[in-house]
Formats: sequence, structure tokens, C-alpha cells
Amino acid sequence: MNKQVHDMFPEANHDEQSQQAFLRSFMMHIYERVMPGNDILYKQKVIPEFEKKLGRPPQTRKEVREALGEQPFNQMWGSLMRTSQEMMYHTVRPSIERQMPNLKAKAAKLDNAPGSLKLDPRLEIPKYHTNADIHCKPGGYHTKTDDTDFLAGAEFDRTVNVYFHGKTGPLADDMGLSLASWIKENHPDFDPKSVLDMGCTIGHSSIPYLDVFPGAEVHAIDVAAPCLEYGHYRAKSLGKAVHFSQQNAEKTNYPDGSFDLIVSHILMHETSHKALKNIIEECHRLLKPGGLMIHMDVVGADDPFGQYLCEWNAHYNNEPYMGGLQDEDLGGLYKDAGFPVENFFMKQIESIHLPKTMPEVMKAKRAEGVVIGIGYYTIVGTQKT
Repeated sequence: MNKQVHDMFPEANHDEQSQQAFLRSFMMHIYERVMPGNDILYKQKVIPEFEKKLGRPPQTRKEVREALGEQPFNQMWGSLMRTSQEMMYHTVRPSIERQMPNLKAKAAKLDNAPGSLKLDPRLEIPKYHTNADIHCKPGGYHTKTDDTDFLAGAEFDRTVNVYFHGKTGPLADDMGLSLASWIKENHPDFDPKSVLDMGCTIGHSSIPYLDVFPGAEVHAIDVAAPCLEYGHYRAKSLGKAVHFSQQNAEKTNYPDGSFDLIVSHILMHETSHKALKNIIEECHRLLKPGGLMIHMDVVGADDPFGQYLCEWNAHYNNEPYMGGLQDEDLGGLYKDAGFPVENFFMKQIESIHLPKTMPEVMKAKRAEGVVIGIGYYTIVGTQKT
């Protein structure tokens, strides 16, 4: 976990490593040993009691959340989940704060490395970011304590490794690498020269497109200045020429038809319904004829229990739009934006790094057609004609 994967990666001393190692083990225990109990509880108790009372099983994610929420076991699981999320920041942030002077000194030595960074201090941060600390991250992803502070970005680089238990690759680039590799394999004649990654955070998912599509120019946008700034230095330390720009994906300053490929990696559930509509319309404006637009996110389950974890996160993990995303008619939004109906697709793709193993109860749910995101991602895409 403390392996130096690039020069800007925040290190951790002995005590910090110990704390983070415990937290990773704690989170894995919750996920692998405690969480599957919800499946058993739902099937063996919640459904029978619900049917006895109303003559039918739960039909909506809200009904599932409310029914499970009455069960002490589910309450315990939820409390552990929220506690582990808050512990992650309480454990990592002091370590990053301790290292900020050193990280700034390292960043100052990278001025001649490739790539670019454009920040816009006048950019209005959307309310769907300012109204809640997303993921329970104190201050969210956009808050700066001073003009040179990129703490939120450095913290993300460390916490994403803790959260995914280091299983998304040494550069935490699994989402971008998995999607870029899928595009390369399934569209062998598609050779994008211009790529836009929307909601890039620190560009961890942006960089793989440079490797999978040599010669492509990669642009990465986000509203969070400290994440972009850290991402810029991070990319420089890796020798990767990513062009970071602080912009709202709803309305960018790029000319019409600027990109062959537009992607995002778990952006959709961080935006409101209105914002998502605007983003898809902006993608249509920015895409060249024949260009691909693919968004990767937590969608696809059409049964209420399959949507439950998204519903829980919306209510208890400061992911206010994750539940609502499950109700979106994404095909309809793509169509309304001008994309051909026949080009729309939603499918699951395999992760490059994440293991495909899962507890037996989760294997059973996947066999029943329930989408469980272990080693798989859902992508929603289309091609502009």
C-alpha cells in the first residue's frame, strides 16, 4: 500500500500504514462477511413479511430500503458501512496534511514535464456538489484552503487505494483501462485522435487512453480545482501529457465537433437529472461524426433489490443522485440529445484488475440476473452518425 507508484503519490509512515491496513481489513470484512447477510435477510424474512402484509413483494428500491431498514442486522451493517467511510478520511487526511509541504516541493520540480493545466477561479461550482460533502469527504472534492492547496486530490489518490483495497491496479486506473481496452477490442477500426474524460477527478482514469490509443490527445475536465491541480502534477510525474481544464461538463468551452471519443467513469450518479440531460446534450455537440460517447456508472439493475445499494448510498453515504439514476431512461436521454436510437447500448464489461470472485450468495444473485459490481462495470454508450 505504501509502494511508491509515482513521485507524487503520498507516502505513509509506520503508524499511518498500520491504521490504513486495519481499515482495509475492516472494510473487506464488512463487504465480504457482513453485507451478504442482507441478501439472506431479504429473501428469507423481508419478502415473506412484506407479502403477508401487502400481498406482494417489494416493488421499488424505496420499499426495499424501508423494509430492510427495520431489521436490526441491516441497521448494524449500515452503521458499519457509514463508520468505515468516515474512518477512511479520518485516517488518511492527517497523513496528507503532514506531507503537503513536501508534495508541493515535488510538484514545483515538475514544471518542464508534459501536459497542461487551466484553472478557472470564476467557475461556479454546481449545487449538486456544494449541497453535500460527496462520499462523506470533508469539504468535498472542490474545496481549497489556500491558493496552492491540492490536498483534496492527493487525499483522493490515497483513499481510492484504501477504498478498493489496492485492487484497481497500482495507479488506480482500472476503470479507464478496462473501458479503453474494451473499446480497442470491440471497435478495432476506431482510432480516436482526441479524447475527453468528463469528471476526471485526478485523471487516474484518463491516462490509460494515452496508452491504449497512442497518438491520441487526451483532455480531462472537472469542477474540482484541487483534484485537477494534483492530477496535473501526478500525470507529469508519470510522463503523461494530459490536458486538464476546470470546466463544468454541462457546458464546456470546446468548439463543436472537438472529440472522437468522450468518456466518463462514475460521473453520472454525481449529477442531477437536469445536469445529466445537459451533459449528454453537450457530448452530442462536442462529438465528431462517427465519434463514440460511453459513460461508465452504477446502473443496469432492473429489480428493486438489485438497486438497493444505490438507494442506500443515496440516503446514507452522501450520494444523493445515485438512487435517482436508477430511474433514468438513459436511452431516451441519448435519443433526445440527438443520438440515433439504434446506436444505443448498455452492457457489462469485465475489469482488467479487479478479481471476479465473490461470496456464494452474491454468485447466486448474479446467476439470477442481478447486477453486482464485483469485477464488472456497466457502460452506457452510443455512436454519433
